[in-house]
Amino acid sequence: MNTSPPNTTRAVRAREPGGPDVLELVQSPLPALGPAGVLIKVVAAGVNRPDLVQREGRYPPPPGAPETLGLEVSGHVAALGPNATGLAVGDAVCALLPGGGYAEFAVADNGSVLPAPARVSLRDSAGLPETVFTVWTNVFERGGLQAGETFLVHGGASGIGTTAIQMAAAHGARVLATAGSEEKCAVCESLGAARAINYRTEDFLEAVKADGGADVILDMVGGGYTARNLTALKPDGRLVQIAFLDGAKAEINLSKIMLKRLTLTGSTLRARPDADKARIAAAVRAAVWPWIEAGRLAPVIDSVFPLDQAAQAHRRLESGDHAGKILLVP
Repeated sequence: MNTSPPNTTRAVRAREPGGPDVLELVQSPLPALGPAGVLIKVVAAGVNRPDLVQREGRYPPPPGAPETLGLEVSGHVAALGPNATGLAVGDAVCALLPGGGYAEFAVADNGSVLPAPARVSLRDSAGLPETVFTVWTNVFERGGLQAGETFLVHGGASGIGTTAIQMAAAHGARVLATAGSEEKCAVCESLGAARAINYRTEDFLEAVKADGGADVILDMVGGGYTARNLTALKPDGRLVQIAFLDGAKAEINLSKIMLKRLTLTGSTLRARPDADKARIAAAVRAAVWPWIEAGRLAPVIDSVFPLDQAAQAHRRLESGDHAGKILLVP
């Protein structure tokens, strides 16, 4: 290693399963810097919905990951494991993590670290890894979105949604989005959505059908949305599931899938092997980073909280009032 890392770091953990008030800032042992590890002095950390589920005790970190929260950071490289390549101490980076991002120092696998884009501030770059990796692997790899196709994303004003709109539009797709207010619909359209549907005042299914249907749908609602999503798809359409805020179980008509030749798929990201995440990172760097440098994609930042106000950041995310990403800064 190039430098000796500190032994501990201030980090946020949930002292027990529960609401935002269980979050506390503690002095925590630094995760071990393995052979391909990269120690990052954190400038900012992204707050994501899986963090809320982990706080509630329903999403334990994968084996070997820190118990402290946080799946993405930006910052400067502070130290490198002996097998870490392509980086130097002091480099400005952003990274996907299995945990431990709500901290002053965090450790990432070499393959999940990307150079911070020059066009985005280092702080705001913390809002890129989780959403960009998720959208790339689900919309582009699993969903196979092509230029000229119609793409629908639910929750268009969320961190995932704002990223998905921009990436799909940069790729040449026609984008539809749903959101829960006129203000959020305006945000979606400002980012490149051809039409944003206020699901509180309009039936998204009827609106999408009137538009001709969707080729690919990215959904995080699940439950009762699933059958309606399948109806909204064109023949040969693809429904990609990344969460299930309305429940993990759904009743669907299999004949519709067969007659329309539909694909229902989905994935998670956190528990994937490091080699798989490295492959995704390489694809993102090749395909998505040029969109950022060309000004076609940027993280939408809703709000920024100090590390010791992680509970307030979680309340903001849970409220549903946000548009874009929420960040924590040490």
